Amino acid sequence: MADREPGAGCPWCGAPLADGDRLGGRVRCRACGVAAADPWPSGADLDRAYAGAYRPSSGRFGGPGDALLRRSRSSLARRLDRIAPAGRVLDVGAGDGTLLDALRRLGRETVGLERAPARPDLADRDLSQVEGEWAAIVFWHSLEHLPEPAAALEHATARLAPGGVLIVAVPNSDSLQARVFGDRWFALDPPRHLVHLTSGALRVRLQSLGLRIERVSYMRGGQVVFGWLYGLVGALPGRPNLYDAVRRPAARFAPLSVGRRAATLLAAVLLLPLALLAAAAEVLARRGGSVYVEARAA
Repeated sequence: MADREPGAGCPWCGAPLADGDRLGGRVRCRACGVAAADPWPSGADLDRAYAGAYRPSSGRFGGPGDALLRRSRSSLARRLDRIAPAGRVLDVGAGDGTLLDALRRLGRETVGLERAPARPDLADRDLSQVEGEWAAIVFWHSLEHLPEPAAALEHATARLAPGGVLIVAVPNSDSLQARVFGDRWFALDPPRHLVHLTSGALRVRLQSLGLRIERVSYMRGGQVVFGWLYGLVGALPGRPNLYDAVRRPAARFAPLSVGRRAATLLAAVLLLPLALLAAAAEVLARRGGSVYVEARAA
């Protein structure tokens, strides 16, 4: 459940948030640097936020978007299959099941957890209800959606088989693009994103759980270039929404005329070189818009 008691502490470290730094729609914990949604949405708020346009059955993205998404998940599945020991894979926040499909083609037994799943092979269960040993557990841009992300990582670590792998990809709130765009940063995504993690806070937590971090990437987590492009396009007069422009009509959060969509996409094409340059700079600085971590159990 997403409902929390009034005055509840930081969902990452438990420290009081009363004296935290108030930002637009979130409060940042002074103890760990992680921000929490403020005000915290109710379960009903989240039900509305995940309904309809968020992930329609017809697909989310126009043009080659969904095909590119499947290709990236296939790449992740191949890597996971190489680095994880034999055994089952759990995908926490499986979305439309694209990663599960790719893993099953490689012969892996998989289970996916998803809020209000659209597929019968996905389970609407809390991670705390999952038992048994798992060769790998994946949080692909799902940890930030969980009301108790630190507890979720602790439970996942306890469920890893010896030598099992934990893969986490999350938006990095300490990224350069987060600092540049502030309250307009693409990865804030209220009210669905309940916590806003920094790369440092994530790595410290994983190490405190006894996991050995084997890889940290500020590019593999995705959304790095798009985060810059979304912010740059959104800074233009009229604040065009690139995310709606690349989505199918049924997946848009607001109506969009053909002309405005074409103008938004043209602006994105023109600004792409600048977005690529900015993304490269923040990756080199190890402050990318997302962070991807592979950690292994003993």
